[in-house]
Amino acid sequence: MALYAIGDVQGCREALEDLLEVIRFDPAADRLWLAGDLVARGPDSLGVLRLVKGLGTCAETVLGNHDLHLLAAHHGISTPKPKDRTQPILEAPDREALMDWLRQRPLLLQDAAHDCVLTHAGIPPMWSLATAQQLAREVEATLQGTGIRDYLAAMYGNEPALWSPTLAGTTRLRVITNYLTRMRLLSADGALDLAFKEDIASIPAGLHAWFELPNRHLTVGTVLFGHWAALEGHTGNSRFVALDSGCVWGRHLTAFRLDDGAFFRSRRGCPQR
Repeated sequence: MALYAIGDVQGCREALEDLLEVIRFDPAADRLWLAGDLVARGPDSLGVLRLVKGLGTCAETVLGNHDLHLLAAHHGISTPKPKDRTQPILEAPDREALMDWLRQRPLLLQDAAHDCVLTHAGIPPMWSLATAQQLAREVEATLQGTGIRDYLAAMYGNEPALWSPTLAGTTRLRVITNYLTRMRLLSADGALDLAFKEDIASIPAGLHAWFELPNRHLTVGTVLFGHWAALEGHTGNSRFVALDSGCVWGRHLTAFRLDDGAFFRSRRGCPQR
């Protein structure tokens, strides 16, 4: 029995199916974690949702920023961008079932046996694992409850940029969401800079990749994350495993086997957009 973690699929169903063949994934024996952003700019986001949902309890995904944007579109709060190519989901006969399944996905997965944790964007340096779990549960409870529309309507925005435990209401949920699903760069005090999308070599002075800042509170051995395709899987620290290898941008889809640290890549990329 093996645990595999896979990076951002972004609607690249054929690449996901190919990667599952490469790793010889056995739903009866293996487990699969996905780093979020199942949907968006690839050609078959609908097929990806159906595939992952159809795998049942052997597969789990955390929510990414594109997944949350899709939920907002489903609830009529935002308009899908044409480049996201998610409109087929909103026209599908199983739309309601898929969106109900999606809103019940977590923002954080943890496995004590493998001493690892997965979120879409990472864990900021001022949070312990217990804090990250508690804050993720706050957002999850809102998504799964009657307050989902109010949350989705208020989740857009970059402010406040710095976490404080005194934050409350939808403002608090927005900041938690931004750290767990949109984070790349932080200032030394942990404040978010959400405009940057490039590689580490291009980071402006005074800012840092979130995983380069020391975290004295986080004791978990391995932190898995997606979201940052420009890293191309490289963080410079084996403790932090970047899973988004930019499949939707013409590269490949990556899987990481937690049992032995082996990496795998799809033989097939995503058809160019």
